[in-house]
Amino acid sequence: MNTEPAAVVVLPDHLTRADVPRLCAELRAALAASPTATPACDVSAAVHPDLTTIEALARLTLVARRGGARLRLRGTPPELRALLDLVGLGEMAGEPGEAGAPPGEGGADPPGAGAPAPASRRSATE
Repeated sequence: MNTEPAAVVVLPDHLTRADVPRLCAELRAALAASPTATPACDVSAAVHPDLTTIEALARLTLVARRGGARLRLRGTPPELRALLDLVGLGEMAGEPGEAGAPPGEGGADPPGAGAPAPASRRSATE
């Protein structure tokens, strides 16, 4: 188990596209200073998320993956969770009761679990 503290980046509520490179640089620097730290993003202030918020999270996820880790979200508000679901990135938020638990941990279902199969994948007997 990783005992090193997380490398945390905090997303503000009012985020602009100009903020995204700075946030990515902050996460890169934190991971470079502490390579075994768990990358995390505190999104609790993002109560009015938009597509800029989604872009920032996607880019931060890439920074974490390039560092060999998985970005965890902390304090995901319902509005952000709904927007992540809408754009197909709901698995980023983890379970509603857990702040950023990745899928497969903490009882989260894999994406698409329980959803009906697309018509193109259904068998003729369905």
